[in-house]
Formats: sequence, C-alpha cells, structure tokens
Amino acid sequence: MSTSDTQRDLQSFRTDYGIGHLDERDVAADAIEQFARWFQDAKMNRPGEPNAMTLATADATGAPHARIVLLKDFGPRGFTFYGNYDSQKGTDLAANPRAALCFFWPVLERQVRIEGTLAQTSRAEANAYFSIRPRDARIGAWASEQSRPIASRAALEQRKDEFEKKFPDANVPLPDNWGGWRLTPALIEFWQGGTARLHDRIRYTRDGAAWKIERLSP
Repeated sequence: MSTSDTQRDLQSFRTDYGIGHLDERDVAADAIEQFARWFQDAKMNRPGEPNAMTLATADATGAPHARIVLLKDFGPRGFTFYGNYDSQKGTDLAANPRAALCFFWPVLERQVRIEGTLAQTSRAEANAYFSIRPRDARIGAWASEQSRPIASRAALEQRKDEFEKKFPDANVPLPDNWGGWRLTPALIEFWQGGTARLHDRIRYTRDGAAWKIERLSP
C-alpha cells in the first residue's frame, strides 16, 4: 500500500459515538466520586486494563513525554502509580512536578483527563505495594535500569539472572530508586462521545475545598 493510500485509509476512519449522554445536572458534586462511578463502569465493561492511563510529563526544557502507566490507587488524596525514580518520567517529575493523566475507555465511548501536581509517596506506602507484586515483577524492578540504553535482550536477561541469585527466596526488597507518585488533581474533565462529534464534556476545577463544575463546548 502506498503512502497516499495509507493517508486516504486514515482519513476514512470514522466512529460515530452515541451510546450515552453526560449532563452536568446528573454528575456527582465531587470529581473523585464521579471518577469512581466511571471507573466502576470501566471495570464492568472490560476488555483491556481499565486502569491503563497515559501519563504526560515535561522535562526541565519543556520537552513533553508520554507513556502508558497503570493506576494503582485513587481517592480524595489523588491518583497513585509506581515506577523507577531514575526513569524518564522520574527525572521529568523531579524537574517539573506538573503532569497530566488521560484514560480512554472505547467500549463506553468515554475519556477522562486529569491535570495536577505530583509528589512521591512515602517509602512505607511504596513498600506496602511492592511487597504484594509478583516475585518476577519485583526482580524485574531490580534488573531494569529503566530508560537507559542496554546492549541487548541477553544483557537484560543476564541482569535478571543475577538478581534471581541475589534474592533466591520470596523476600525481594524494595529498591532505593523505586516507588510511587501521587497526582493531586486541580482539574478533571469527563468526556462522553456524542453523535455528529457533538460530545459531552464536563469539567471540574478546584474551588477551595469544593469543585466548580462547567459544561464545555465539544
């Protein structure tokens, strides 16, 4: 297929949404409660990982980076995920703690955007989560120097073998450079697909201890 054929193919892709509606008179007064409602719907309407989300960060120069990470907790304090503090996302967040999250649940024709400021979780909280991860995942956290160049897959497997020998039983400790981040939201937007691209968008923004709720034009 030629480049022009591919372009025409892309331009022809269409999905006409319309299975649901979102009205500002029906949503929860609290943005986290509204997220909990939608997340429960997403769990009930799998496939895929309903907790998969795009994390967008920017480094000290302002260059953006985005990747998929997994939400591991949420509540009044914010949205929590875990990873390597020496990774690209870790160095970005150390330089610029402002970031954005985005969930997309295509089966439900829904998207949620979240913007706010991140801080690292406590060591105790990170250790509590790390201890319940599968052993292979804990070994992998030691073996991977995340985001750094590596000579080959074989070199990575060799590092994994070395840490398998170093920690031969189930007691694999939390690495010093591994832990969690929690995003405290300043803005949460809920998007419900609509017909003729006239989508429903409801935005919550922090207003002191409460939330201001507005409908946005699609």
